Amino acid sequence: MNWDSIAADYLAVADEVFGLLRPRVDALAEEIAGRLRDGNKLMICGNGGSAADAQHMAAELVNRFLRERKPYAAVALSTDTSILTSIGNDYGFEQVFEKQVRALGLSGDVLLAISTSGNADNVLRAVEAARHMNIYTAGLTGGSGGKLAAAVNDLLCVACTSSTPRIQEGHHLIIHALCEKIEE
Repeated sequence: MNWDSIAADYLAVADEVFGLLRPRVDALAEEIAGRLRDGNKLMICGNGGSAADAQHMAAELVNRFLRERKPYAAVALSTDTSILTSIGNDYGFEQVFEKQVRALGLSGDVLLAISTSGNADNVLRAVEAARHMNIYTAGLTGGSGGKLAAAVNDLLCVACTSSTPRIQEGHHLIIHALCEKIEE
């Protein structure tokens, strides 16, 4: 393990998030906050580590991030094992988020789709369903953005191509920045 290389890559990702991506993070936070104020909800989906990020963000918004305040309507679509396994068994894993968006989503809501590659079929299908329902879509991805780049209304892409962990670390920084800005 080359600690210096890891540190350099991490710092480059942090510079990108707090530099180049900052205006887009601010704009997405404003979009989400406005929709939450209007009584809409935020749905978040992703696989693996991105599922954990979805749960983390939903928890910060429903409970609190840094301030005592009213709970915000946010749900991670990766948390209900009965829903996930029944859809996966009956229809296929590619529909686990799509069917939840169709069941829970309403016009005016927001779907935040997280995929480090931007090519997760189940995430892309959720975005497609959301767009048909007039749900605002945003994506967190990495590298070139994959198919998700062209599918969402708003894209936050950590351009790192060196490793998935650096992309995920960028996503963590973005999620915390979004939570903090939404609370403001």
